[in-house]
Amino acid sequence: MRDPTIGVLDSGSGNLRSVSKALEREGARPEISMTVNHEWDALVLPGVGAFGHTMENLSEAREDLLSYIESGRPFLGICLGLQVLFESSEESPGAPGLGLMRGEVRRIVGRKVPHMGWNSLEVSGNCPIFRGVDSGNFFYFVHSYAACPEEDVTVATCTYSGQELTSAVSRDNVHACQFHPEKSGAAGLRIVRNFTELCREGS
Repeated sequence: MRDPTIGVLDSGSGNLRSVSKALEREGARPEISMTVNHEWDALVLPGVGAFGHTMENLSEAREDLLSYIESGRPFLGICLGLQVLFESSEESPGAPGLGLMRGEVRRIVGRKVPHMGWNSLEVSGNCPIFRGVDSGNFFYFVHSYAACPEEDVTVATCTYSGQELTSAVSRDNVHACQFHPEKSGAAGLRIVRNFTELCREGS
């Protein structure tokens, strides 16, 4: 079975190199690009920074990105790459998200914002990227806003500042995590490996 080619979409706000290195480590062939290649076996959208700025940078690639996701091939969003799946964000009023999942991204309420550092997950549901990942494993977070889904897509949560926050979502071929798997040690690399294996299954 050949190593899958996985596109890493450059939205002008991502940890492109560290994500690519993690994919390489797990046997994938990453390709960083500002445009969508429909020959890719899968697509990863990393992101750090502001919601509105990222959506502006994605404006030219938006239709190709949506078309790629609708084709049914595996998609993984990381950090801001999760947030832009939703309809809107309080961070950037008036800037529409991709609208693939119903709900809004809202600022975390609490004295300690951003949510930065290691936190443990409560994993629920049967999501393929969490195979072999148990509740209680720690992952690395850096974010001030969190998704508030209006549909049943949450597959992992964490507790921060007395609140339960959505930490990962999944539906069909679309998976996304608020934390950074590429910076989360062995547990994070397990998620990258699981995603790569999904790509192999479909290639």
